[in-house]
Amino acid sequence: MSLGPLMIDLQGTSVTTQDAELLRNPLVGGVILFTRNYADPEQLTQLVAAIHGQRSPPLIVAVDHEGGRVQRFRQGFSRLPPARRIGHEFDQDAHAGVELARRMGWLMAAELRAHGVDISFAPCVDLDYGVSEVIGDRAFHSRPQAVGQLAAAYMHGMRDAGMAATAKHFPAHGAVVADSHLTLPVDRRGLADLGDDLAPYRRLIANGLPAVMVAHVLFPAVDSAPASLSGRWIRDVLRGQLGFQGVVFADDLSMGGAAAAYGDVVTRARQALTAGCDMLPVCNNRASVIALLEQLDVEPEPASRLRLVRLHGRESASRQELTAMPEWSRSQELLARCVAAPALKLEAGKDI
Repeated sequence: MSLGPLMIDLQGTSVTTQDAELLRNPLVGGVILFTRNYADPEQLTQLVAAIHGQRSPPLIVAVDHEGGRVQRFRQGFSRLPPARRIGHEFDQDAHAGVELARRMGWLMAAELRAHGVDISFAPCVDLDYGVSEVIGDRAFHSRPQAVGQLAAAYMHGMRDAGMAATAKHFPAHGAVVADSHLTLPVDRRGLADLGDDLAPYRRLIANGLPAVMVAHVLFPAVDSAPASLSGRWIRDVLRGQLGFQGVVFADDLSMGGAAAAYGDVVTRARQALTAGCDMLPVCNNRASVIALLEQLDVEPEPASRLRLVRLHGRESASRQELTAMPEWSRSQELLARCVAAPALKLEAGKDI
């Protein structure tokens, strides 16, 4: 059975009978985990194994684990700094900032891979315009060159640990005040004015970026549909102009920004897939998941199915092996330096 286009969530810390029935539906291709799904490292390993055991090829298991305020698993995991802390280090010493970004990307991914988790939706490559509270310290920096350098280093660290990176939120979420979890943000800039926001994506794509998450943000000067539902943004700009060949995720279709944009969840899902998305997370709304499984009648493209399979995590070290690695020790040393963080304001200056 191939992987379907839907990424759904679970009710608790184990796979229930109803969960298992949903996971075996051919429209499902992945599972996203939240804090409610986590008790301790051993339980997480068992849960991920149970999810992977439902299907062949295994379902993709994902989580939002950027660091800072967006880190689903805490007890038993390293407390990762927000991206802005890495940007501050870059301002003090560019070489040290890049090293910190790579090692934090490696540490985040290595810990998750030790428990079987395939991907974390990271890094966030939005620019810090100082206006978006939902982005805030999740942004590395205000300067596109700095964001590109740090995000590339973070991505390479993740790759070294066996995990594919997902850059978000394409094309840009940092310049709007509204929170797309609650409503549809509107950015009135034209495509020609978004060069700085797209610059980090150009750099990451040139370095083999595996996945992108597209934002529920409307750019009326570019298209009448929000980016997550827009063929203009996904097929023409992202894949055409920028040459991206990896997986395209929509942001969570249950978010307010999506609901305000385009009809019921089935209509939104059809629109997102037609626009070029490969996988659609549907979170914290079991009724929407059931409606999609009953009514969604689209057939994913063969190329899309192939792209999804490539997101599975590579073979990785166990937690015991991980903590014995020199890379682990060096990463923990750098992490300890981040604990006494300074005021994290850069020069210009709900996740997934």
